[in-house]
Amino acid sequence: MSSVTIHPSIIQGVLKAPASKSCMQRACAAALLKGGKTIIHNYGVSNDDNAAIEIIKQFGASVLFENDRLIIDATNSKFQVPNSNNNHSPLTINCGESGLSLRMFTPIAALLNQQVNITGSGSLLNRPANFFDEILPQLNVVVESNNGKLPLTITGPLKANDITIDGSLSSQFLTGLLFTYSNSFSPLFWRGAVSEASAIIQVKNLKSKPYIDLTLKVMQDFSLNIPVNNNYTEFVFTNQPISQSTNQSINYTVEGDWSNAAFLLVACAIAGNITITGLDTNSTQADKAILQALKSCGCDISYTPLWVRGGVLSCFSFDATDCPDLFPPLVALASYCNGTSSIKGVSRLQHKESNRAFSLQQEFAKMGVEIILNDDIMLVKGNSNIKGAIVDSNNDHRIAMSCAVAALKANGSTTILNADAINKSYPNFYEDLKRVGVSI
Repeated sequence: MSSVTIHPSIIQGVLKAPASKSCMQRACAAALLKGGKTIIHNYGVSNDDNAAIEIIKQFGASVLFENDRLIIDATNSKFQVPNSNNNHSPLTINCGESGLSLRMFTPIAALLNQQVNITGSGSLLNRPANFFDEILPQLNVVVESNNGKLPLTITGPLKANDITIDGSLSSQFLTGLLFTYSNSFSPLFWRGAVSEASAIIQVKNLKSKPYIDLTLKVMQDFSLNIPVNNNYTEFVFTNQPISQSTNQSINYTVEGDWSNAAFLLVACAIAGNITITGLDTNSTQADKAILQALKSCGCDISYTPLWVRGGVLSCFSFDATDCPDLFPPLVALASYCNGTSSIKGVSRLQHKESNRAFSLQQEFAKMGVEIILNDDIMLVKGNSNIKGAIVDSNNDHRIAMSCAVAALKANGSTTILNADAINKSYPNFYEDLKRVGVSI
């Protein structure tokens, strides 16, 4: 698929939210480190999810798809069986275009006493990875990078020391370290790299705190070693016995994805009447905050079942600093609001699949929507005459979905170039739109 044309449509019906790739990828990492067998229900099928699955297979976990379950057996992985690490030949993992997989599995890979080559594809090759150049050498890891970008070569084993990190670029780096330190202080950490009774990760300027809540929740669900969280400024790990039985299977159900469901909920506000199932309104996912934005612009919201009703929408102000993935659906929403809406957190958009602030500004201008970038603030001028246009995803899944949602009530059809960018997170997006009456 190179392009998709969305015709103005009224939507109606019921859709199940796709599985959260944020939860799914974290569950893959947790299953790998926990060891034994994990049964994952409602598993994800996006490109990012598949990247995480392929990575844990490279680390020695077996993966079986059985009916509607994903079965991971990490009993004999490199993190559980010392003899599996006697072969010091280089290992290669490919993170695809997944920023989370890169930032999460790189420090995990550094636990191994062998060289690991880390690569990726597409936009990930240009995203900054200099964090590892700065931090991993402090943890006894040899690092070689391509001037702070992929490919990376690391050689461990990592030693969990006290460190201070900058959390302003992405919380995903901290997520990787939390998983890694958790394993370092487990009874199964057979490499003996840890001699201290504790280690502290100090964090400055942490953004996206809800994603760290999600990481800690997954770690808890898998009975990994949980650090003491001192108000997100430091995380203290201690060498304490934890439940690491490999004889008992873990059953884990992946939550519905609020990040992708946000597009469906905005579609409700703009163009019709659909009910969204499979979402946990008590979730720690940051993008659940889409409900706040919808409420603030005048939407009616039902929570059981979950649906949104639009009508006459008013401009809104929203701080997306901790949930930057909401910018694209918020822009689609703001386009149909009376007045100028203000969205804070533009600084979080530069190192996404595209420079997302400029991509949104450029593509929505083609649809007649003016977007002004003012330092960390994005101003979106609502327009009662959204035009159908030829737009480009910029190979960014969320730009593609944002334009598709905005097209639902445009004056004329909208063609999205490079439309298959959605495969990164929501491969069934266009099919789901068809199910509720969108003409594609």
